Amino acid sequence: MQVTREMFNEVMAPNYNPAGFIPVRGQGSRVWDQNGDEYIDFAGGIAVNVLGHCHPELVAALKEQGEKLWHLSNVFTNEPALRLAKKLTDATFAERVYFANSGAEANEAALKLARRYALDNFGEQKDQIISFKQGFHGRTFFTVTVGGQAAYSDGFGPKPGAVEHVDYNDLDALKAIISDRTCAVMMEPLQGEGGIISPTDEFVKGVRALCDQHNALLIFDEVQSGVGRTGELYAYMGLGVTPDILTTAKALGGGFPIGAMLTTAKIAESLKVGTHGSTYGGNPLACAVAERALDIVNTREVLDDVKRKEQVFRDGFAAINDKYHVFEEVRGKGLLLGGALNKDYQGRAREFLVAATEQKLMCLVAGANVVRFAPALNISDEDIKEGLARFERAVERVVNG
Repeated sequence: MQVTREMFNEVMAPNYNPAGFIPVRGQGSRVWDQNGDEYIDFAGGIAVNVLGHCHPELVAALKEQGEKLWHLSNVFTNEPALRLAKKLTDATFAERVYFANSGAEANEAALKLARRYALDNFGEQKDQIISFKQGFHGRTFFTVTVGGQAAYSDGFGPKPGAVEHVDYNDLDALKAIISDRTCAVMMEPLQGEGGIISPTDEFVKGVRALCDQHNALLIFDEVQSGVGRTGELYAYMGLGVTPDILTTAKALGGGFPIGAMLTTAKIAESLKVGTHGSTYGGNPLACAVAERALDIVNTREVLDDVKRKEQVFRDGFAAINDKYHVFEEVRGKGLLLGGALNKDYQGRAREFLVAATEQKLMCLVAGANVVRFAPALNISDEDIKEGLARFERAVERVVNG
């Protein structure tokens, strides 16, 4: 069967508009399409391919587990899931883990747990969930409602209730709305889709204090910021603030679908048998790959190198910007970076993405005004240099029309 990009329009639902080429093979931070053209990957599958494409140790873990056990259902447990859960609890504040298949599912579990915990401990009147405008927490109806972008949640009928939004980094706005009725505050410790926005120190510590004051759980959505992305295993570790619930996915499986919700033993008690579940959650294949990815990433060597590479990228963007004057600032932390376009290029982020693709570079956008980069944490200096050269040519094309 000959597979072409045109086939997408014939057989797939039209909710995506993928690039005109079809990638067929990847190695490290390089990708090849059907024609054999080579691309450098600064997108990382949207912060997923934490160790690049086809990392030999992840491939080996998948092959090894693939010869043993694929699926059981949660009538049974399995060794890879237990090992991964033990390593996650050893490495974080958490004492209990719930496995799912995606970030949205991990967030769905976190929100359901927060509501159930409040009901068990304080009564049914404590049901308000507060999150932040331009936040993103997934595409299930509950998570998209909690996410602060109406464009994603409108048009599907009545939304889940008792969900309210305030501006990110506006502590006074949160103070005005939080109360003893609040069961949870959900936030990204580094907003991704919303434009690569870091929290101020005052804000993130203030959110924690307000949650404590009102017996509300603090949920950190670390689906995009977790597993080494910021140069810490999880972003909360660099902020001096510990959440009550943390969600992780994307990079956790290094490209194999998996999500997890992490919390304390006390809070987890509200997920009694039968309250929540997932057919595939804790799948042996996914957990085996994720365990290996976690082992590799959670080393000082890899995490420190993320911080070094951040500076390499920032220096490269600064040099490009000195020539072409397109960015107002470069935001973000570690290897989750966003070039925020200045007033002359407002609304044109996608043009930069398209131009980059033409120069054989894969990158992302975060809204209409930010070009987003989330490469593999182990991307080589050589690939960074070549990718930046390609990006410079793309910028030149946009600037010169």
